[in-house]
Amino acid sequence: MTKELTEIEETIEKTKDQFVDAAKRASNELDKQRKRLKTEIDRANVRASKTRTELQKGAERELKKQFRSLEKALEGARKDAERFRNDLEPVVDNLVSARNHLAHALRIDKALAGIQRELKRRPAEERAKAKVAVKKVAKKAPARKKAVRRTVVKKTPVVKQPPTDKAA
Repeated sequence: MTKELTEIEETIEKTKDQFVDAAKRASNELDKQRKRLKTEIDRANVRASKTRTELQKGAERELKKQFRSLEKALEGARKDAERFRNDLEPVVDNLVSARNHLAHALRIDKALAGIQRELKRRPAEERAKAKVAVKKVAKKAPARKKAVRRTVVKKTPVVKQPPTDKAA
């Protein structure tokens, strides 16, 4: 039984370690994605600000045709920035979720400690119950034997008579 328990505990430990490693990898990956998207947003914002300044300068100097093309570029940069922001929200949510899962994984240690305390408590309780049960059986055993003997004494053995020949 203890061998099985140790195997189960080892399996739980391995599983916990694998889960923690996976959660850490996911957290790191999500962090990398968050950083990449943040840099892309910053670049898009820089492009948007550059385009905006170019638009302002170009509006004064350039013809309406060039003005419209720069306005379209600005709009594209804004859409890119908004798309990157929208892409960043689920990544941040996933990062929060991964961190929550990691925190949950670390609470597994507390649960394992509780289980180990419970397992240590049970054998002592079972030994105490076994001692009480042995004492009860020891007290009841002689009474049962006497009752069995009385019933055996009261019963009369059935003896079969050999058949007699009346024809002879």
